[in-house]
Amino acid sequence: MDTTPHNAAVVVGNTGSEKAESSGHIRSQPWMSSAKDVNFRLSAEQLMGRLHLEGKYQKLKPEDFLQITENSQSGEFCAEEKFAQTFLQKLLMLDCTVRCIKIGENNEQNDPQQRCNEPSTREAFNDFYGEEAESDDETNTSDAIDLMDAQMAVFHCADGFLKQLMVTKLSQCQFALPLLVPNPFIQQIEFPLWTFRQIKKSWKTTNDTGQTQPVYRAETPMVAFFRNCPGSSRTRILMDGVVEIAWYCPSGEKTDKFPQCVAFCNLHGDAGVNEKQLDIITRMSSVNVVILTQMKNNNNAMTKIQRLYQASKPLISLLPENNSALKEVCQGKYRIGLRDRNQSTVFEELRKAINKGFSSLESSSLFKLNDVAKHLNITVDEKTDKDCRRGKDAAQQMMSLMESKYLTEIKESFLPCQGKLWHQWCQKNSELHRPTLGELHKGENIEKNKSDKKSEMLKIREQQQRSDVREFIQIFIQQLNSQEGNEMVYFLKWLGILLDDFTESCSALKHEYIQKLSAVFDLKKKHDKSQQQMAGQEFEIITDKLQAATFGLEHIQREIGQIYESCSSVKNNKKNLKIDFRTLPGLAAKMMMSGFPLELMDGDAAHVPLIWVTAVLDELIKKLGDKRVFVLSVLGIQSSGKSTMMNAMFGLQFAVSAGRCTRGAFMQLVKVSEEMKMKKQLEFEYILVVDTEGLRALELAGRSTRNHDNELATFVVGLGNMTLINIFGENTAEMQETLQNVVQALLRMKRVRLNTSCMFVHQNVYDVTAREKNMEGRRRQQKKLDKMTKLDAKEEDCNKEFFSDVIAFDVQNDVKYFSQLWEGSPPMAPPNPKYSRNIQELKDTILSKASTASSITLSQFKMRINDLWTALLNENFVFSFKNTLEISVYRKLETKYINWTWSLRSAMLSIEDKFYNRIANGYIDIHDNDLIAELKTAKDEVEKSMKSYFDEDKDKDILCQWRGRFVTQIKGLHDDLVKETERKLNKAIEHKKARENLDERRREYENTLFTRSKECAVSLKSKGADERVLKKEFDTLWSKWVTEMAEDILPLKDFDLWDDVTQVLSENHELTFVNQRLNLQDFKQIVHRGDYDDYIVLQRHLEQSGEIVSSQNNILNAKCNDSVRQLIHNVMQETQKIVEKSPVRRNGYNVSYIQAITDCVQKLVHQHQSGNQTFKLKREFITDLCLYVCNTAIKKFTELHKEFRESNDPRIYLEKHKTQYYSIFKNHWSGATTTTILIDFICSKLEPSILESVYNKTAIDFAAQMRSDIRALRENRSNLEKHILKSLAEKEDFGQYMQYIQQPKEHFKQFIKKEVKKYFNEQSEIILNSFKGNLKQKEQIVSNAVHVVTVEVKNKRGDGNMWFRSFTKTLTNVLKFTGESRVNVTEVKDLDFLENHLSKTLNEMMIKLQNSFSSINDIKMEKCRKKPDEILIDHFCQCCWVQCPFCKAICTNTMEDHSGDHTVPFHRSTGLNGRFYKGTSNLANCFCTTEVASDNWLYAENSEEKIFWKEYRKGGPELVNWSITPDLSELPYWKWVVCRFQKDLEKLYNKTFKGHGEIPYEWRRYTKEDAIKSLNKYI
Repeated sequence: MDTTPHNAAVVVGNTGSEKAESSGHIRSQPWMSSAKDVNFRLSAEQLMGRLHLEGKYQKLKPEDFLQITENSQSGEFCAEEKFAQTFLQKLLMLDCTVRCIKIGENNEQNDPQQRCNEPSTREAFNDFYGEEAESDDETNTSDAIDLMDAQMAVFHCADGFLKQLMVTKLSQCQFALPLLVPNPFIQQIEFPLWTFRQIKKSWKTTNDTGQTQPVYRAETPMVAFFRNCPGSSRTRILMDGVVEIAWYCPSGEKTDKFPQCVAFCNLHGDAGVNEKQLDIITRMSSVNVVILTQMKNNNNAMTKIQRLYQASKPLISLLPENNSALKEVCQGKYRIGLRDRNQSTVFEELRKAINKGFSSLESSSLFKLNDVAKHLNITVDEKTDKDCRRGKDAAQQMMSLMESKYLTEIKESFLPCQGKLWHQWCQKNSELHRPTLGELHKGENIEKNKSDKKSEMLKIREQQQRSDVREFIQIFIQQLNSQEGNEMVYFLKWLGILLDDFTESCSALKHEYIQKLSAVFDLKKKHDKSQQQMAGQEFEIITDKLQAATFGLEHIQREIGQIYESCSSVKNNKKNLKIDFRTLPGLAAKMMMSGFPLELMDGDAAHVPLIWVTAVLDELIKKLGDKRVFVLSVLGIQSSGKSTMMNAMFGLQFAVSAGRCTRGAFMQLVKVSEEMKMKKQLEFEYILVVDTEGLRALELAGRSTRNHDNELATFVVGLGNMTLINIFGENTAEMQETLQNVVQALLRMKRVRLNTSCMFVHQNVYDVTAREKNMEGRRRQQKKLDKMTKLDAKEEDCNKEFFSDVIAFDVQNDVKYFSQLWEGSPPMAPPNPKYSRNIQELKDTILSKASTASSITLSQFKMRINDLWTALLNENFVFSFKNTLEISVYRKLETKYINWTWSLRSAMLSIEDKFYNRIANGYIDIHDNDLIAELKTAKDEVEKSMKSYFDEDKDKDILCQWRGRFVTQIKGLHDDLVKETERKLNKAIEHKKARENLDERRREYENTLFTRSKECAVSLKSKGADERVLKKEFDTLWSKWVTEMAEDILPLKDFDLWDDVTQVLSENHELTFVNQRLNLQDFKQIVHRGDYDDYIVLQRHLEQSGEIVSSQNNILNAKCNDSVRQLIHNVMQETQKIVEKSPVRRNGYNVSYIQAITDCVQKLVHQHQSGNQTFKLKREFITDLCLYVCNTAIKKFTELHKEFRESNDPRIYLEKHKTQYYSIFKNHWSGATTTTILIDFICSKLEPSILESVYNKTAIDFAAQMRSDIRALRENRSNLEKHILKSLAEKEDFGQYMQYIQQPKEHFKQFIKKEVKKYFNEQSEIILNSFKGNLKQKEQIVSNAVHVVTVEVKNKRGDGNMWFRSFTKTLTNVLKFTGESRVNVTEVKDLDFLENHLSKTLNEMMIKLQNSFSSINDIKMEKCRKKPDEILIDHFCQCCWVQCPFCKAICTNTMEDHSGDHTVPFHRSTGLNGRFYKGTSNLANCFCTTEVASDNWLYAENSEEKIFWKEYRKGGPELVNWSITPDLSELPYWKWVVCRFQKDLEKLYNKTFKGHGEIPYEWRRYTKEDAIKSLNKYI
């Protein structure tokens, strides 16, 4: 048995609570041991094998055990192969029962119970005494693994970082730590100094204020324990010869066992065998304690004891075979007997003897851990590990620069970017988003004020960028840039350790701070304002000193972040920065991947460095991939144990030591094991833990406001998929404030549709096992949450009564009660085992909830940070919040929607062609079911694609909110396409029926012409005429025949439509006046005018005199101009509908169509005038507006009437078929057979039909190809608009800009047409080949039909008549092929001859057709039923075209009549729309998104009522459905446009950009290139 336990309290008595003794922390003592012989021992190799650690010497890493795995901690038994995982999991959670693990199977549960006879049949004496009791060696296998051996096996297999983590956690559990370790692998004694570097001990003596020191620097007395005989542990292998160390730390109370901090060293095993270890500890000890068994005087061991006895150091001998009390046998030498003595008595005597020994202690004999490394014949890990040594050297090189520097001056000297300059920038940024009242009244030019603020911020960035990078930071960057793996981690850890050492004096400042703070609070009670003010000033000074003296890795990282942000803003590298600043985020990403936290929010400045954090996350995504993460954040009162809880739960590295409370927010990654992912238990790769500063933080006392805590709570709750609300105990006041912050944050998340969840953790609650108390506590908390919800709901302007209305919450499972962390009173109290169990239960609950909850990707997390912080910077979070992730996902969905709609539209176009062919071929019975059946394949594919997208996309949790809407929209589009196509087909059927008489006459003409041609040809043949005579004769006869047949039909004439327009308009106005307006041509610019003052007459009762006139008229004219502009827009829409409905193509042009258009204009203008009492419109306006819309209509009517003439005038029709009949005529003349004539007839009918079909198919193919090839047409409407804006900027045509602003839909159409034309010219070869390919395809279809029909008819033994009917039927859906054959097809007998010659003739015809299209100019796309540009216009322009009432930006929703508000990603300067400031002639330069964030006001529509911009929805019906959120990231594009066309805008609107509308200087710095680049960045 070893001389001391592995808990320091054993050596010195009961320094913890009584519970600690009874729970296994105190080990059995030497005098309780047995001295049985050991029959056999396992070898070290066998031990490693059984623990499954063979071949893993120094290979186990922290990350192997810190990842999320299945819980393997339950139960006290542990299988040998799972020991390492179970032991480390328990240890990392500070579970002191880690030393109670039983290695092996649970025999009590697994061994079958032996059946015994009933007691009545047995003799008690025989059972108890009659049989010889089995010895331990007989009943138990003697090869059981000792727990301490197993611990040392893991220790040997751990790398330096895992060893350090193990030893640090062992120390926190108050276990003894390995000091000297015999290494069985290299046969040397090791001193693991590195493992002690992160351990600090705190103590307090009765005569001082206490102190905290790292153990490696602490100078304390040391007591060495050893024995001179073998121990009682029969199976220990790796523990033999190990020296462990523990510290006793007094609390400054009278009950302390020792008045000072004392180190205790214990040598395991026989001291006679482990002489090296004995020599080291006895040399360094202050007091030696030895257990002496009976031995001979000349024994070698006795010789060593004699040497110690004669030395000056106190020696205490414990005699197991002696029962005497404490006796000082000579000065400093003591004897204590152990046999048959009370344990507590022995403890007390031992304590007294040690204290007596300390009384004669000299300072030179104090123990210092660092000095152990000076001994020979041992290895020191810090020296043997090259990476550790290099890391230390690099860190020391940096620290050497700090020598002779005052602590409070270090930051200012070495970290210039993050001090005053960074804080000034943060202040300016806050003011930019939340201008103070004074700033608002400084001037009404918000854009100029904002621009000035941005300029000031840029100057600060320039100052940051110009400052030199200090050598301290240069070395840090250089080391991170050149190091990889372990060396980098050692460097960072060493630097953290050395920085902590350097800033050790900060604890004195902390103490002074607390004293000053207490004084401030005391003075507040006395109501002495003068003393309060003085104390407050002193408090501010000490606060600043404390902040300046705090220096850690986070501050270095922060400085690098500011270097990056300043260089990014200035777009230039620092002069003395030796690397490209763009590589800096990659270094921080490396740190984060190595387990170091990343500062998310700067606690000193209370600001999120968005540029830096975003760049680091981008680099992290590059290195790891865009992994899915579950974000777990924690929120609670300062010093409530948040960081300790997260560290224990996940083994993290958040700072938790005294005086190092978390400032700001930090995030750290915890990996999910492959096992968990393979079992589909968790759908994400990492848990991203966000630890935050406490609410009511101590450092912010006196400065903080409730608003700060609200913002922090909102930020933290918004970030997390789940938030842990940590509450210390059940303090009513603290809990009230915390709950209020949390409920308000959750209400905000609910309103902005961020799904989150929360759990409440009450720490340090006593008697947590009392079920009744827990139930009552939960009931009270539910009641408080409901009360807070009701209160905060009023403040947040939402209707919520209960907490469960805000978030899914189960008070039974989502509220946890934790035991106190320490079992007893610190500093010697060990962690409470119940706390560890509580941690594990909480972790299991979190993982269980996470397994079914949604997660996000790193890129989505990055967006969320940006959205939350940007919204928090503004005054109204909910009003200002813009969910960038949701917007991004919705845009991708819109692009998908565009593709789905294209699939349906293009499929319906092909179906439409098929049914048009049917109608032309005589099938006039078509129903919607026919169309639905034809479209079913395309519809099924779209629905399948939609289901796959909504079910499997990585953003499916966000997409689900729109699923129903888009499914309904696609169904609606499908139904609309069916209805619209059915309407068009029915119209075609009606048209065909209406043309029956005409078609009958045509057939008569054709029959007559056929007969006459045949007769004439036969007659000429008998006369022996040659072909020249034949052609001349045919031409003469043809003219005669056509004249005879059409003599009773009047020819269709062309119309002078402008003459009709003037005549119609002259009915209401003088003809001379109408002609005058027509000749002036002013009507052509009516849509593009900047103002309509020339057309407006103000009502007389509104006309005023004096100084008021100009101002009032300006206001009225502005409203009038907007009103007139809207009227013109409405007129254009309504007249366009009239034009589209006019049956010109079917019935021809009629003057009544012009009359309908002018009547519509008159009616709409009259309605507008009757509802407007402000102004009247002159007759010039009505006339010009009529001329403008008629001009548009005339172009369309002319085109349609031309088509009507070509289809209905028999002369034109017959002339088109002259070539066909000459061919028939010629065939008869040459004596051709009936079959040959039939073939010519078929080919003459097929040629125009094939061409028409090819044109229609090419148009569809062409449109699809352009959607793929033209970047502007690839995605959704927003993408198209981006390319339109680029095109406008490149051309710099002001007129085009105005058309885009005033007539966006028309401009979109023109842009698409231009793109189509451009593509047609640039890709002429591809289009030509595609066209010819379609020709070839149609030839193949006809050839196949000829062959199939011939085979079919031959099999049926049919004749030519059957063949012709079958051939016509086969082509019904493919081509238009109508009319009788004009040949007696019954005469056709040889069907094989027909097939061969028809195929040959068809091929010759198609070759001729192919050759006729030698260039792109030969393709006339106007022959398509629907041209490619029309197809694309239908596709892109059937969306929302509602414009922002202020700036005319177009709603980007891809659906017409969509639900919800109209939105625009980026608004424009309202001056582009002619808006100006009241009472001035100054055009407005403001953006809608800036104004709604201000306290400015505007006038309600058609009213003098003032309303705040923030309440713009109250301004009129057109504003109610617009969502305009505050946003300072306006497109530089529109600022450039305003500057580039300033003079044009001023001329157009007869106003100037002066006064309140003065253009900020910053705007003029943007170039055209900047403007175009901004489109790519923001849209």
